[in-house]
Amino acid sequence: MTPRKSLSSSSQVHMVDTSAKPATLREAIARGVVRMQSATLDLLERGRVPKGDVLAVARVAGIMAAKQTPFIIPLCHPLLLDEVTVDFKLDHESNCVQVTASAKCTGRTGTEMEAMVAVAASALTIYDMCKPIDLGMKVDNIRLVKKSGGKSGTVFLEPV
Repeated sequence: MTPRKSLSSSSQVHMVDTSAKPATLREAIARGVVRMQSATLDLLERGRVPKGDVLAVARVAGIMAAKQTPFIIPLCHPLLLDEVTVDFKLDHESNCVQVTASAKCTGRTGTEMEAMVAVAASALTIYDMCKPIDLGMKVDNIRLVKKSGGKSGTVFLEPV
């Protein structure tokens, strides 16, 4: 039997204290994809999905989710977001919808989680609205592609 390690108070779960950090303009961009059958993508593009305008609903879902990030991700700071955008690119070669979200604020901590939560909620909304016609869709590759602001400045993790 392996003995349990004791955890010091510094190892305990906690919310990071950002009070000493300066408020700067922060922005993050995230992406993800929803893979689907080509027939599903065609219906989505033509506005023929039975539940309605998939991309309009997915955009609203992403924006709403970004604003709720600290209620979804336990240790995230509540941020006063100045802007959240959600955009879509239909890719007929790969039979997918690429979801891109950005989140911006002036604050003491970054907006990476808000951008990724926006992508996740938008992608899941696409899945939900299209599942009656394509249960085999896949939400894939949600990731941060750019962040700016704060001590680390601008970081590109892939081309924007």
